This record gives sequence, C-alpha cells and structure tokens, in this order.
Amino acid sequence: MTGAADPEAGAAPRQAPAPSGAPDAVPDVFDPRGYANGLPHAAYRLLRDRYPVAWQEEHEVLGWPAGPGFWAVTRHADVVRVLKDARTFSSYLGATQIRDPDPADLPFIRRMMLNQDPSPGSRLRAGGQDPHDHGRLRRLVSRAFTRGRVDRFEAAVRARARGLLAAAVETARTGDGSCDLVASVTDDYALLNLADLLGVPPGERGLLLDWTRRVIGYQDPDEAGPAASGPDGRPANPRSPAMLQDMFAFARELAAHKRRHPGDDVLTVLASDRELTAPELEMFFFLLTVAGNDTVRSAAPGGLLALARHPDAYRALRTGEVDTATCVEELLRWHPPVLTFRRTAAYDTELAGRPIRAGDKVVVFHGSANYDERVHTDPHRLDLARSPNPHVSFGDGPHVCLGAHLARLQLRVLYEETAGLLPTLAVAAPPRRLVSNFIHGLKSLPLRFDAAAGGVLAATP
Repeated sequence: MTGAADPEAGAAPRQAPAPSGAPDAVPDVFDPRGYANGLPHAAYRLLRDRYPVAWQEEHEVLGWPAGPGFWAVTRHADVVRVLKDARTFSSYLGATQIRDPDPADLPFIRRMMLNQDPSPGSRLRAGGQDPHDHGRLRRLVSRAFTRGRVDRFEAAVRARARGLLAAAVETARTGDGSCDLVASVTDDYALLNLADLLGVPPGERGLLLDWTRRVIGYQDPDEAGPAASGPDGRPANPRSPAMLQDMFAFARELAAHKRRHPGDDVLTVLASDRELTAPELEMFFFLLTVAGNDTVRSAAPGGLLALARHPDAYRALRTGEVDTATCVEELLRWHPPVLTFRRTAAYDTELAGRPIRAGDKVVVFHGSANYDERVHTDPHRLDLARSPNPHVSFGDGPHVCLGAHLARLQLRVLYEETAGLLPTLAVAAPPRRLVSNFIHGLKSLPLRFDAAAGGVLAATP
C-alpha cells in the first residue's frame, strides 16, 4: 500500500542552542506551539540521527513557568527501553508529565496507577509507596475492564458510528454543504462510548468532555478556556487536587448511585470492589475519564485524515484488500494519540551513550519512535498492510495502555462504518490542531459534502 508523506509534516520548530562543536542546532521539540502544524518530522529525524538523547531547555511558554530541562528520547529502541525499565526510569518520582508538579501535589498525583512503579525497587522511593500498588490496582481495574464486557459494547458502538456518520452527511446535505468531522462525529463518538462503558447517566455525559478539555487541552486556550491562577499568580495545574474536586465529587456520587442501582458497567464493578478505597476509585474515574476519552478522541480523526489524504489506501480499505485490524495499527502508528510521556531517572545511568544523572527528567517521544527508520521500513509511506508494526502509540512495558483493546475496537468499527458509507474522503483545508506537547489532537477537520457526488464527502475549498 503506497501513499505520499504527510503534507503537514512541517518544518522543525524553533531551534535551541547547539552543543559545542555540533554542525546542526538541536531542535526544540518541547514548545507546544511547535505541534500546531502536525508532527515535526524534520526535527525528529535530526534528533534520531544525531542526538537520540538530547537535552531540551524547558523554557517559559504560554504563561507556564520554566522548568529545569529534560532529556528527549527519540529512537524507537531507546523509547522502548525507557518504558520497559521501570526500576531505572520511574513514573513515581516525578509523575509522568513533562512539567514538574507542585511538590505539595505530588503525593496526591502518585495515587494514580499511571504514576506508580511496579518494581520492588520502588521501596527506596520517598513517600512510603507499597511497591506492589501498581500491580494490585491494575489487577483490580482489570476485573471491570474485561475483554468480554468491552466486546458486548461492539453492537452499540457500531450503531453509534453509523448514526453519527449518517447524521453528519445529512446535516451537510441540508445545510451549506460543509461538515466538521470532529464536532459532528468523533468527539461525540468517543465521549458517548466511554459514558456507556462507565455507566454515566445521559444528562451528565457532557461533563466528561468538559473535564477532558480542561485537563488534556490546558496548553491550548481554545480547549482550556481562561486559565485559573494558583496562589503564586501562575496558571494552576489542572491536575492538582484543588482543580479536580468537582470531578471527584461526581465520582463519589456516581459510585454511591451504582451501589444502590448496579448496572453492567465498569463503575458498578469498581464501586462494589471492597479492595478498592474511595480515593483509589476517584483516581480511577479520573484516569478512565480523561485517558479513556482522549485516546479515541485524538486517534479517530487523525486516522480518518490520513485516509482522506491517501485515496489509494482508503480504496483498499473499502474493497477489503487490507484487513481492518491491521489498518488500525498503521493509522495508530501514523497518528499516535499521545506525543510524550515523562519518566525520572532513579539512578545514574547511560542511554544511547549519554550519561543520565539520578533525578533527571527523561521524556519519550512516541511520534518520533513511530517513524524511526531503524524499525519501520519507509515510515513516511502509509501502508495499511504493514506487518509487523511495533508502534508505541499505546506505550510499552508495565504501563502499556489498559484500555487499548477498547480503543482498537472503537477505531476498527469507526473505520469500517466510514468505509461502508462514504465512497471517498478528501480534505483540502488544513485541520486545526491542538496546541500541546502531550496530546496529538485535532480540534476540527473540515469537510464539504457534495450532493451531486452521490454521498461523497469532498474537500473544503
């Protein structure tokens, strides 16, 4: 399956000072604004080839304060090593976001499974964490997040995809001919599927999207809205306890409701589990609401954009030339929903020849690893039949995405229903992308419906 390189790859972001004697400047891949035009492939390629573990200045940007800097890890092999070696590269010491949390918030943030270490080596961490907390919590949530329960949602997910797509086509046909796929289809698709899985009542489902935008899109004024200020006048961290009280209060009320009125949903199982404490349940609700929603919310329009720009690939999907499940993996590689995750070095170590000191921030770049020529042959060719496809879009190691099966199911169904309904896809105008160095999101994907084409979504002029 052959396709052209992404036309929105963009030039490298603003350049940082070069190391002494280096022929090329080390590109800045920290600035969230550098992702507004798509993945910075030129910068990623330069880093992979010359500086696979490169120091990045963490400068003040968009009102957020400067930080101490970090190591950017861009080659696939090094990314996988960091993600798998939880003993050396800790999720617990500084949590998993690039920006350092307020030290007062760190004990709270460490209650989330994502910010814990599974290794017995975590006994040496400050704060008294049980080294088995991560494994225990992952097993507890797995009881609710079973493959069987997820598979039972497939019929509802398929009906929802079909209905949203048909409504978008009809709206375009009866209106001015235009259609925003994000607003009309993919935002609601991800949100409503998650709400069904969690058992959130219909009248309160909009809260999930509001919380996701606030927490995930905090670097983008369009998504986050006016930034709340902390005591020091700086923007308040949207993941701090003070900023999450409304979400946690809702989680407690919903859990109490589920104990009185159980249903076939994840929150009923979690609320009834006596091993799970109330604070742990609140953090699970936070993790599932934000990560569970935004993974599909980001990946789905990104995959459809790739298909729209590669008509031969889309034709192969529609005619059954390629398997949909394999297609999902390639579209996840092409458009990873998560751009970065942070770890903190627990010990002095070495990575790709670079000495890393204990306490240094180490940040893996999923988008760069997914295009590493050392692993992916001709990575800028969209190959829906690519196999094997060892992308890292869902992470690797002990923190590999717990909801990956659900996300794959939703993406597969959406692509199947799109291919069945829409003979062609085409996009001319660039989409609006999320300003973020964490989530690879699309805020809009403009399409125009051409009634004369008999049900074809054609390009916005």
